[in-house]
Amino acid sequence: MSYVALARKWRPQRFEDVIGQRGVVGTLKNAIASSRLAQSYIFAGARGVGKTTTARILERPVNCVKGPTPEPCGACDACIEIADGRDMDVLEIDGATYTRVDAVREVIVEPLAISPYRDRFKIFI
Repeated sequence: MSYVALARKWRPQRFEDVIGQRGVVGTLKNAIASSRLAQSYIFAGARGVGKTTTARILERPVNCVKGPTPEPCGACDACIEIADGRDMDVLEIDGATYTRVDAVREVIVEPLAISPYRDRFKIFI
């Protein structure tokens, strides 16, 4: 059995589970429902307000087989792999590790030339 940090173990998995970010959640759900997703989103704020959590929740409705839909099925391969944090088309990049321009170019820009393996979109967090 592998160790999972408590913050990741109990991280919200759906938009309805996010507390204190009603405006952001509503905006993202409306963008998905009206098929008006932007090319990129910037989540900014103090540490611990839910930036990464909200970005990870946004992955599932965008790449769900039924989607893009505000309510992902949770049963398709994409939903399951994204929830487990092992989807190949979703890359979570630690900003503290990749501080130089060359490192960011290597991790973000070069993989953009390759289309997503299975999902609809390739997502970088």
